[in-house]
Amino acid sequence: MELTVIGAGPAYTDRRGAASSSYLVRSGDAALLLDLGQGAFANLAATLEPSGLTAVIVSHLHPDHFVDLVPLRHYLTWEFKPARRVRVVGPRCLGDRLDALNGQPNFAAVALDVEALVEGRQRVGPFEVEARLVAHTSESYAFRVTGSPELTRSRATSNGPMPGLVYSGDCGKAEDLLPLIHPGDTLLSEASFGAGPVAPGAQHITSGEAARIATTGHAARLLLTHVLSGYSRDAALASARAGFSGPVQLVTEGDRFEI
Repeated sequence: MELTVIGAGPAYTDRRGAASSSYLVRSGDAALLLDLGQGAFANLAATLEPSGLTAVIVSHLHPDHFVDLVPLRHYLTWEFKPARRVRVVGPRCLGDRLDALNGQPNFAAVALDVEALVEGRQRVGPFEVEARLVAHTSESYAFRVTGSPELTRSRATSNGPMPGLVYSGDCGKAEDLLPLIHPGDTLLSEASFGAGPVAPGAQHITSGEAARIATTGHAARLLLTHVLSGYSRDAALASARAGFSGPVQLVTEGDRFEI
């Protein structure tokens, strides 16, 4: 699998050119998008033709993680005759939230096949996605993404267990991520408040907490993202490197990684 960072920004940032949370996972011709926050659609469209997405999976209903489903809907509706469709899996009420944004009943349903997300494993094209609830909003998820079970079994036979990508979404308790992390995985973790401290009641984790859980779960690599303006990116990296002995990187738009 290949991970491409479409958007690495948080709810607000002064980082020129930043787009909010959006991460593209590709395997062969299949393309799975994790979140689609503000400003991310343009980067997505510059990376691949968006109607070819296998699915979009939304972690939670904060706008910096889903609001660019609106331009995706418009693109699918107006760029093609007839309109094309993309599967979207997300928390309950995602479709209603999109309809409310435009003040139009069935706004989302014109081009988006919206499904309710539940905990557990499911097949999405050639990917296996495991979703687990985490502390943040009343319904927030983190994910582990691997290749198909058939490919996983083949890889496990020849080269050891197949690594996966664990994406934190937004998470207020690092331990919630631990059940998803397998040895050798890449952990892509938010660190909205950098090295900290986290604002009271904000329900986010620091880069040091992400490093601690990456170490406990025996992850192979830690990728940090979603750092708010006003919080030092250098300090976020230093704190993570002090707590995790593997490779650590603070990602930005356009970065690519082999998983």
